[in-house]
Amino acid sequence: MSDHYQVLGLSRDASTEDVKKAYRRLARQLHPDVNPSAGERFKEVSAAYETLSNPDKRRTYDAGGGSGFGGAGAGPGAGFGFSDIFETFFGGATAQRGPVSRAQPGQDALIRLEVDLHEAVFGAQKELAIDTAVVCPTCEGSCAQPGTHPKTCDVCHGRGAIQRTARSLLGNVMTSSPCPTCGGFGTVIPHPCQECAAEGRVRERRTLTIKVPAGVDTGTRIQLAGQSEVGPGGGPAGDLYVEIVQRQHETLTRRGEDLHCSVALPFTAAALGTTVHLATLDGDRELEVAPGTQPSEVVTLRGLGATRLRSGGRGDLHVHVDVQVPTRLDDHQRDLLTQLARARGEDRPVGRVTAARDGVFGRLKDRFAGR
Repeated sequence: MSDHYQVLGLSRDASTEDVKKAYRRLARQLHPDVNPSAGERFKEVSAAYETLSNPDKRRTYDAGGGSGFGGAGAGPGAGFGFSDIFETFFGGATAQRGPVSRAQPGQDALIRLEVDLHEAVFGAQKELAIDTAVVCPTCEGSCAQPGTHPKTCDVCHGRGAIQRTARSLLGNVMTSSPCPTCGGFGTVIPHPCQECAAEGRVRERRTLTIKVPAGVDTGTRIQLAGQSEVGPGGGPAGDLYVEIVQRQHETLTRRGEDLHCSVALPFTAAALGTTVHLATLDGDRELEVAPGTQPSEVVTLRGLGATRLRSGGRGDLHVHVDVQVPTRLDDHQRDLLTQLARARGEDRPVGRVTAARDGVFGRLKDRFAGR
């Protein structure tokens, strides 16, 4: 009798996950649909997996030194544990009803799409190239070469499962398990499609046109139903989720539905007032700066912010005024400022101590609080 661990290429301390991975790897190589000459080897691999993937059967197998029996104290049915008996009578071992379809649903997928701020605010159409699985154009998902068809499995006769009689403490019991020859499909493919290796699908690069709605932001996900990969056997495609990543804008910063920017002004312009030409997402605008504008003051342009994704409408554009104080003065400029200070009675300023504020947003909070 072959050692199950050697059959799967595993050590005796292999985990259950290791057993599953080894079985899947060997099954893809030895499945009769892909390698018709490896039928006996595939049966050995399936038998090894059936034992080692079941904790009770594996313990019994290990206790018997790899023979499948429990040693000196083992009697008839020792390789068939109580869990198998309960599964048999309560439906666990006979849950399979008929053959399994080769057509299985495809998996969902997530990709990321970068957009600029203008596209995020106003929406856009984007071309997206993806590598995914599509229905095999040669066999059209049948997994068989054109002109051929799957045939009924000679072992399970199309049922997809085989029944065995096992001896137990309660006598003979009937168990049912997937047919190791056809893999539970009920059919085998004598002439597998060479294009897709009997998968019913192939990899292909295709281009999607995606409509990006106005108001998306970083983290927004767009669901495209049925646009992910096709499943094995030409099964239905999964859904594709597109996650938006908004690129950083050169001058505008987004915070929710509002946009923010900063305008640097010399202190003379802030004192006298001026007009600033401002580039917004809606084109150039003239921003009127009132005389006496203070450092970090905010001028709000209504309705020039980001689009609200679900409720419609738009936020605001907040322009933060950054008053620049000169650091280098020539003698003439210093004399002029001295004269101005003397005229305003500020040549010997005492100063006024107030509570510290947390920058721009601290001043905004104070303004809304009426301070």
